[in-house]
Amino acid sequence: MNEQSVCILAVETSCDETSVAVVENGVRIRSNVVSSQIETHRRFGGVVPEIASRKHVESITWMIEEALQQAELTTDRLSAIAVTQGPGLVGALLVGIMAAKSLAYALELPLIAVHHIAGHIYANQLVQPIEYPAIALVVSGGHTELVYLEAPARFRIVGQTRDDAAGEAYDKVARALRLPYPGGPHIDKLAHEADVAQEMPRAWLEPDSYDFSFSGLKSAVLNTVNQAQMRGEALQSAQIARGFQESVIDVLVTKALRAVNEFSARQLLLAGGVAANRGLRAQLSERCAELGVPLIVPPLSLCTDNAAMIAAAAFLKWERRDFAELDLQAVPLLNLETW
Repeated sequence: MNEQSVCILAVETSCDETSVAVVENGVRIRSNVVSSQIETHRRFGGVVPEIASRKHVESITWMIEEALQQAELTTDRLSAIAVTQGPGLVGALLVGIMAAKSLAYALELPLIAVHHIAGHIYANQLVQPIEYPAIALVVSGGHTELVYLEAPARFRIVGQTRDDAAGEAYDKVARALRLPYPGGPHIDKLAHEADVAQEMPRAWLEPDSYDFSFSGLKSAVLNTVNQAQMRGEALQSAQIARGFQESVIDVLVTKALRAVNEFSARQLLLAGGVAANRGLRAQLSERCAELGVPLIVPPLSLCTDNAAMIAAAAFLKWERRDFAELDLQAVPLLNLETW
């Protein structure tokens, strides 16, 4: 690392992962430490906000120390401190923000506020350079969106879910099939075990719409499960899982590729926790290859919540010298387009 390198230490605590990372010049990950709370929340069938906040408090200090140690850096080599401002759970966000503000104040470093979804999108920048204009397909537990990137950090949401996010639908269907939390990986695994799929509906909405809707699909799954139980029939869980997943993927991929064509995008970016889904990654790769659409997909370690993606997005603000004040507040419903 030379004297001109920009090293940003980033903190991410928007939900149930505590993460601290150090990224050099917005593209080189020097460390990316993640502590998951999945085992803690599994017995409740979902994230309990108060517990998540307490777990962040317990781990944030030693994780900052671990990230610096793995990066082989001392604090005097840091250029800025970045933190997720929102969206997310307000209590969880506040833990990260207070830690980042304290560190920035103590080290007399600039503070950079980052939008969580911008972080997911710019996780792709850690894989290869993003070419503009681009379309990002964001698929996570709380978000399902198609985002048009006209230029760096210039976002326009062209489509979004009208009800359940895809990841949320996965968790609800998994619960109906008596699968553990989080449901996404278990549905994905079960779907690959089925030889045939239980036919499920697809919500295309209006012909020109890029919006999504998964509540009807979720209801169709619940209806199938209830009918089998009423008839005393064995539940074909694998076939149902495959039918559900094929429906979700078909709509996501079709609308994403239509957006790429309409907006003359040079790349399609996959982002968010559900980007780790094998079925989605495979189908998107296959369709993009057929149509000659350049696709960037982050490695699995950068799909779920992590601080390296926050540092990558923060580098855009570093270049503009767009710094936050020390009275920075958490914004649980932070708007991506105005970030």
